[in-house]
Amino acid sequence: MIDEKDFNNLNKPRSKKLHPKIDLTAMISISFLLIIFFMVTIELAKPKSMSLGLPDTGCGGCGPIGCRLRQERVITILLDDNNKIITYQGLLEYPDDKPKTISYGKEGIRKELLTKNKIITEQLGDRNRGAIVIIKPSKNSNFGNLVSILDEMAITNIQTYAIINDISAEENNLLAMN
Repeated sequence: MIDEKDFNNLNKPRSKKLHPKIDLTAMISISFLLIIFFMVTIELAKPKSMSLGLPDTGCGGCGPIGCRLRQERVITILLDDNNKIITYQGLLEYPDDKPKTISYGKEGIRKELLTKNKIITEQLGDRNRGAIVIIKPSKNSNFGNLVSILDEMAITNIQTYAIINDISAEENNLLAMN
């Protein structure tokens, strides 16, 4: 026999419990895009470096240039603030050329380095022995200028160069005058 209570339950329409379906396709797409984005930004944020071969200065008081070196091969580049470059060839006490102020770029330091290197290789008669460039950044120069000069060394294909942070008093006076 059916109770009255069960009878009332039979006549009521039962609601089905719906199981909602969540579509995760968009979420997966976004997560993959974010993963790719972060992988690319991490790869681009890694510092890129240039290998530097610094000379050995342990030859007993010969100075930063080294022993048995022809002064005609030495080109000194002084870096100062406001993108100022002063360059001279030889020793500062007896320079082959007067110190001159040069700008950055194709018509500035690049042209100067290419012509000096060509003259030096022609004088020596040896393609493998070109100019030796000494780069001396002052305390007022910025890191971007040093990177630009290193790029110019790579562009002009000068194989022998050194970065020296010892600027003499005469070179400081030269920077102050120009």
